[in-house]
Amino acid sequence: DGIVGIGGRGGLRPKAARLAELVAEGDAAVVAVDLPSGVEADTGEVRGPAIRADLTVTFGTHKPAHLIDPAREYAGSVRLVDIGLGPELPRTPVLESPQHAEIAALLPVPGAESDKYRRGVVGIAAGSARYPGAAVLAVAGALRGGAGAVRYVGAAGEAVLARFPETLVSDRGPAKAGRVQAWVVGPGAGEDAGPVAEVLTAEVPVLLDADGLRLAERDAVRARTAPTLLTPHAGEAAALLGVSREEVEGARLTAVRELAARYRATVLLKGSTTLVAGERGELEAPVRVNATGTPWLATAGSGDVLSGLAGSLLAAGLSARDAGSTAAHLHGLAGRLAARGAPVGAHDVAEAIPRAWRSVGE
Repeated sequence: DGIVGIGGRGGLRPKAARLAELVAEGDAAVVAVDLPSGVEADTGEVRGPAIRADLTVTFGTHKPAHLIDPAREYAGSVRLVDIGLGPELPRTPVLESPQHAEIAALLPVPGAESDKYRRGVVGIAAGSARYPGAAVLAVAGALRGGAGAVRYVGAAGEAVLARFPETLVSDRGPAKAGRVQAWVVGPGAGEDAGPVAEVLTAEVPVLLDADGLRLAERDAVRARTAPTLLTPHAGEAAALLGVSREEVEGARLTAVRELAARYRATVLLKGSTTLVAGERGELEAPVRVNATGTPWLATAGSGDVLSGLAGSLLAAGLSARDAGSTAAHLHGLAGRLAARGAPVGAHDVAEAIPRAWRSVGE
């Protein structure tokens, strides 16, 4: 397949589109040159019929279409051929995909003088009488995320203590829960906007997820001076942007950049391709794309585990951009390790985080 090169835009013309349909009807192996014809090289968008390749041989460097869905699904297995373009490539790429070695270098490691407070304390304001499991899963992710202690505030205190007795539980609200280095707010919160508004006034990093994204006032997020990390899935991102879910899923790179700009925050857009964009003062930095993960992670509560994990990394001192991309990498790897080709629950993913943590340094 070499119908259209990397300069193609706007989808295939009618005759080429018919060729793509004929290829799809056949059973021949398909090898694409540089990228499958019909996908957008710079964004990963697919606007109409496109070639689905079994193998894509690309040159010089990977393109966004090789890494971001929906185009990534069309590329099949991708092989990069070095043709000496290194000196000519932009110094600041559009995307970057951290690998094990880069993630290992970011992981917080306690020193000889560390105690639970020096390692960081993360606050979790999550759960409700209707959704206590969200609190339990967020705490599970946080306890395995590198911070020294977890403070929990919410209606699910009994459920949290029954599963994790080491958690510091308070019923006095976020402001009176005790000192923390970061907050996670929103998973399973229901309609209670009070804790969300209270946490947003804190002068520490804050992660907003799930109901917290819906309940937070955009102006309150934009006014914050401490780092903020938003972790929406495609449906939540669509609601925040005022577009359809299909628009977000079809243009993930555009959506994550737009959210980062609108909210003046770092955004981790979850999905088949997890992207991390923006950070205060770094909106022009490369968007990070996660290379780990498995479709088995599409299960209830998986995002709550990710939120707790990322919040713990924030409390341990990582920037919002590093915390988001490191958490996504570990979470995806934990999903693979837990599933191993079979159905998996969110609690299994949380249990596999230590194995994922160890594996990135091996």
